[in-house]
Amino acid sequence: MEEPRNYGHQHPLLLLNEDQLIVADCSMCGVKVSTPCFSCAQDCGFYLHKVCAEPPLELNHPFHPHHPLLLMQNAPYSSGLYICNLCHLKGNKFVYHCSCDLDFHIKCALFTFNISENHLKELEHVALQHPLICPKSGDRELEDGAKCFLCCEPLANYTYFSLDCGFNLHKKCAKLSFKLNHVCHRKHPLVLQFNTEQFSCKICGETSGKGLGFIYGCSPCKFAAHLKCVSAALDLVIGDKRHEHPFSLFPRGSSFICDACGIEGSYASYICCTCNIMVHKKCTSLPRIIKSKWHDHNLFHKYFLRIEDFRVLDCIMCNYEVSTDYGSYYCSECDVILHVKCAMKDKDSYEIVENEDEVPNESSIIVIERNNAGEATKVTHFMHMHNLMLGPFVGGYENSCEGCMLPITDPFYYCTECVFFLHKACAELPKMKNVWRHRCREPLALISYKGIRCEQCRQISNTFAYECSECEGQICLRCVIALTPGARTCLKHEHPLFFYRDYKGQCNACGFTTRWAGGAFCCKDCNFVLHLQCFSLPITVRHKCDEHLLSLTNHDDNSYSENHYCDICEKSRFPDRWFYHCAKCDTSAHVDCVLEKYPFFKLGSIYEETGHPHPLTIVKKKYNYPDCDECSKPCEDVALECSELECKYIVHWNCVAPYPLKWPSRWDM
Repeated sequence: MEEPRNYGHQHPLLLLNEDQLIVADCSMCGVKVSTPCFSCAQDCGFYLHKVCAEPPLELNHPFHPHHPLLLMQNAPYSSGLYICNLCHLKGNKFVYHCSCDLDFHIKCALFTFNISENHLKELEHVALQHPLICPKSGDRELEDGAKCFLCCEPLANYTYFSLDCGFNLHKKCAKLSFKLNHVCHRKHPLVLQFNTEQFSCKICGETSGKGLGFIYGCSPCKFAAHLKCVSAALDLVIGDKRHEHPFSLFPRGSSFICDACGIEGSYASYICCTCNIMVHKKCTSLPRIIKSKWHDHNLFHKYFLRIEDFRVLDCIMCNYEVSTDYGSYYCSECDVILHVKCAMKDKDSYEIVENEDEVPNESSIIVIERNNAGEATKVTHFMHMHNLMLGPFVGGYENSCEGCMLPITDPFYYCTECVFFLHKACAELPKMKNVWRHRCREPLALISYKGIRCEQCRQISNTFAYECSECEGQICLRCVIALTPGARTCLKHEHPLFFYRDYKGQCNACGFTTRWAGGAFCCKDCNFVLHLQCFSLPITVRHKCDEHLLSLTNHDDNSYSENHYCDICEKSRFPDRWFYHCAKCDTSAHVDCVLEKYPFFKLGSIYEETGHPHPLTIVKKKYNYPDCDECSKPCEDVALECSELECKYIVHWNCVAPYPLKWPSRWDM
């Protein structure tokens, strides 16, 4: 043992040898100690790591060259706690602190200082070991600990140094140079340092997603590069099966526009001389074909897209123009395009298609006959037992679509044997469909005649909808069609409308501001906004207040009256808000008064999911209210009535159905 010294403690301290077993925490940094360490000669429970024995009050750390680190007994925060920016663990005792919100444990600061000063000579006494920890073991503590201190990558796949003080390093990371010269920055050498200012990597253009992290940097030039980008990642030649030719490294310190994604890059590019393209390293392996939640067909990556009619193509995700001079994802069948950065932004929103001949989503219809123009005129739909004919059909316009419950308009299909109508757009929807607004990854399945509450518009429907097998969430056809990406037209506006999912603003139809993150349809040419609920309002509708069809109207031209009233509820209405109007009779009414409760709930249809032995008909009692067979209260609202005449069974919808009816006002959305 060495001679006793106290290092500021009231008793002398002894240096314990490595063969002695110690179970205690360091009185300076609070971390468990291991020999060699200092212990109180009077055995009062005071222990010190060797590196904690004489810490300098001010430390000029090479990983943070901008300011000195000051040793403080307590972190300058109200809680007294801090998180070390090196090991990401909490501390509540001595800390090396910088005013730029940088905090190091004493152990972390001194150990890394010694590593940098000695060019990693500090590690020479540590034995090289084989991996002992597997991140897939299921043990959360082992999983968190099995990371390399420098590159933050898992240790399980590499040989590494396992240090008693808690730092683990890959063998390759332990051999990294503290200072190096690199072709991507010829002016000055690059120094291994802590990325305090959170610079993005000049080579790959990305920031580190795991804390601040280590980089090779040049502080005067504000140049930063990931460790992997300045070492093994800069391959001279890259071959990838997704591109038919190999890419070669072109290390010049100048900016360029990547031909694969259209985003600016700098310092290091990869070129294909055969195709005459220059790309980021990460873009050398872009998938050639993807299947996205934003579109029903496969999307193909195109480096250049030639548009013969000089049209401007907008990305269906962000609604901004896509430059066809650079790479994009494109569907030639639908003329749909996406920015590469938009398509690849969320890993859960797309999947890579390896087989180009993969069968697309199964269609809901089977074509029986076509006209000379190739249009399907006679089809079968898996939701209906009879053949459907393409309209027009006399009297068909007074009916509603069985799929979305909106009034029938051209083009549509109808049944010649029963009262059944489907918009052509509703009929052609696939059996399985990805809906980008839905949180689950799996496609949703088309269902019919089931009482659902749409997770988007919150309306109750009992017609067609898409249902998720994973979370059992449902979306009505009106929202599915409205939310299909791309420009939409509105009969009350001259320009196309685009859906913005994060928009919150005042709606031109209802006059209210969005109160939830439901998004809105907006015009890029003028200040016109529609909520999703208002966008899907029926253009024409029937109501007992008038013998004619009422039309959705966006402006009241009634100049002879200063007051505007609803002819149904006889209350005042705002002239600048949309309403229903009959020009012949001068009838005007609130939208909610005309649509009444449950406007998309089809009365007279059959409901069979109650356990009752006979099919039940959905009815709305207006007189002679019988008592509900479940709760014994009068059936004054929507009810289920047995279709068998001899059976008198009747129950409230809310007593037996999985989704209770609740009238959701569009203004509360």
